[in-house]
Amino acid sequence: MPAARLPLVVTADPDLLDDLLRLAAAGGTKVDVAPDPAAARARYGAAPLVMIGADQLEACLRARLPRRSRVSVVGHGEIAEPMWRAANAHGVEHIAELPTAESWVVDRFAEQLDEPVGRVLAVIGGRGGAGASTLAAGLAMTAARDSRRTLLIDGDALGGGLDMMFGWERRDGLRWAALADAGGRVDPPSLLQALPRDGDLVLLSFDREGSPSLPPEAMAATIDAGRRARDVIVVDLPRRLDDAGVLALECADQAVLIVPAEVRASAAAARVVAMVRAHRSELSLVVRGPAPGRLRARDVASALGLPLIGTLRPEAAIPQRIEHGLPPAADGKGPLAELCRRMIADLQRDATAAVAA
Repeated sequence: MPAARLPLVVTADPDLLDDLLRLAAAGGTKVDVAPDPAAARARYGAAPLVMIGADQLEACLRARLPRRSRVSVVGHGEIAEPMWRAANAHGVEHIAELPTAESWVVDRFAEQLDEPVGRVLAVIGGRGGAGASTLAAGLAMTAARDSRRTLLIDGDALGGGLDMMFGWERRDGLRWAALADAGGRVDPPSLLQALPRDGDLVLLSFDREGSPSLPPEAMAATIDAGRRARDVIVVDLPRRLDDAGVLALECADQAVLIVPAEVRASAAAARVVAMVRAHRSELSLVVRGPAPGRLRARDVASALGLPLIGTLRPEAAIPQRIEHGLPPAADGKGPLAELCRRMIADLQRDATAAVAA
């Protein structure tokens, strides 16, 4: 289970680190420490708060870490104005000069403890047509049916648009193209209000026009907005991960791979597993039937070296319903709905355990 998220401090200055550890303790929290942007990258998007030491600011700017909110620069003494302008252009919200700003830093460390954090579940297919989008949509529908505030993120630019799976392609609301044009500079509440919605479910999808490119800054802003105001965030990832997909994968509390029960699909999935493990160690498996060669789910799991968390029997009605704009698991019945309920319950248990920790 992923550990509870801690504020991230990026510095190699031992004196500054000592001060920040002391101020974090005064704010009632521990911190995660990275000496440079390379070490910080995997944890950068998921941290509830980032404090960049002045000694690493220039390196972080060069590394082009994804834009996100709640990033501050902390240092001893004054930071030159050109560097401040560059940091501000990259999304840094505050610069704190120690020791003058010590009380302000303590307050920032303290306030992040009270901020609710939504949980992110990433879904990726082991091969084309594996059913990742269907599973992601089913998970989002299940969470919303359970009165959980839910954000479904379409991360697959070539998937045709998840809004079509819901019959929402003509529904008013923001799509990725508009958010990408904004460069990730959005107000989180305003973003969520601008998305197509139905009850507790909101959806950010690609449309059929415009560029399919997705800046990682836009993905970072969207996940940050979801963490602040949603209980569950489900991300449908492409098999060929771009920078935005990598960021979402690294931010996820849980990640699941779905693979058809076929030999060739298992061989393709092995490549996807290797790609995912370059960015995270935790990955679970769902195996989907039918199994034309009688390949067993546990054999697929053994071949891929992944824990098996569920299997799916064929449901002929699901493709038919999707063709008519009726999302999967909408009625709460069938094997997919049952699996989705278990997965959402596991995600919630992890959230409860993380808060207790």
